[in-house]
Amino acid sequence: MTSLIRGSFIAAFLLTLCLAASAQTPGASTFAAQASAVTEFDVNGLKVIVKKRISAPTVAGGLFIRGGARNINEKDAGIESLMLAAAVEAGQKIPRATIRRDLARLGSGIGSGVANDFSAVSFASTRANFDRVWEIFTEVTMNPAFAAQDVDQNRERILTSLRETGTSPEGALQVLQDKVVYAGHPYANDVNGTAANISRFTPAELRAYHKNVMQTSRLLLVFVGDLDPDQLKARVAASFGKLPRGDYKESPLPALDFSKGTLNITARTLPTNYVQGSFSAPALRDPDYYAMRVATSILATLVNQEVRVRRQLSYAPEADMNNFAANTAMISVSSTDPNQAVSVMLDQIKFLQERTLSDDVIGDISDFFLTKYYLTLETNASQVAELARYELIGGGWRNSFEFLNGVRAVTPADIRIVSNKYMKHIRFAVVGNEAAINKSIFLPAGE
Repeated sequence: MTSLIRGSFIAAFLLTLCLAASAQTPGASTFAAQASAVTEFDVNGLKVIVKKRISAPTVAGGLFIRGGARNINEKDAGIESLMLAAAVEAGQKIPRATIRRDLARLGSGIGSGVANDFSAVSFASTRANFDRVWEIFTEVTMNPAFAAQDVDQNRERILTSLRETGTSPEGALQVLQDKVVYAGHPYANDVNGTAANISRFTPAELRAYHKNVMQTSRLLLVFVGDLDPDQLKARVAASFGKLPRGDYKESPLPALDFSKGTLNITARTLPTNYVQGSFSAPALRDPDYYAMRVATSILATLVNQEVRVRRQLSYAPEADMNNFAANTAMISVSSTDPNQAVSVMLDQIKFLQERTLSDDVIGDISDFFLTKYYLTLETNASQVAELARYELIGGGWRNSFEFLNGVRAVTPADIRIVSNKYMKHIRFAVVGNEAAINKSIFLPAGE
């Protein structure tokens, strides 16, 4: 499912796969120092995480709402997305014009985003302007106006995006894949909503939903910047600390069904065929996560080399892994010869399952992967995102500082084990010429 994201710094919160660390590859002592810079405290049931970055000129923070797709059903899918989008426009005491003027003048921003496992309202500002941005942030999150004009404008923006979903072959492929993989699962309730739902939600319904979710047991606050934790605690107590505590308990997610391979095709007259195959993957808190991360990166390298470079079957074949609480990985390709392209990709999976790679290969791939990974770690916003992600679905924020150790510990045997454990029973989605698809390649004997 794609997220409706507002503002470039919001993208870091919900889409960027990055860790709370410096851009350089750190050692164990650096990780210890990073962890020691983090303070956590509780205010009336609201957990607050603060990472102090001394002398950092900017501050980033986010209010995260637990649950994601688990908060909605078929009838109200999308209400959290529209509620948050409309909320950040204006508060009851600070009108929209004032908020827009002040944020523009201060070079700051506030926005919202939704995802399968949680949603967020986040901000970015300079340290000098933090006080005013905090006032606006607390006002729009706690006391949003939900003016009819703000609701309608965001309604139209979301509807436009929903109407465009599936019009491109790539979009249609993702819609088909999500429908197949998430059938019967909470993720089947698209957090972005449906056109029918978004069209009918009223300001009164958004206010009621806002009141329901604004309980400290449902929320998480995360900050990164040159901020004093004690001063922040007082600020939080005077604002979010006054919210009702509630008794929210997050329900566990059921496992996705990868008991057998499947093939679903949406027929379209296109010059090329679009293919995506999803398979199970360990979640962030799973001990297999690091090995599967490395294995997927190796698979991406193999797929690119064999499909694009050697055979020129596709310009951009891919292998990747998501970061959801109920997780998946995938291979994808667009090709005029989908049968050969998929056959070659499956051969690369078989290679990982049957061969034991050398330590040198694992080391080189890990170094390359880590270099790319840590290049995205410089911003406060990305560090807020990763602290929150680990806290919400990764077993706790401290685990965010163990990524390097986890990847470095992966062995060649681990790669073979996770490849056999997860890279099987692939569920394929195809958009293109159905007659061109050799089903026996996509669903080999034994699947």
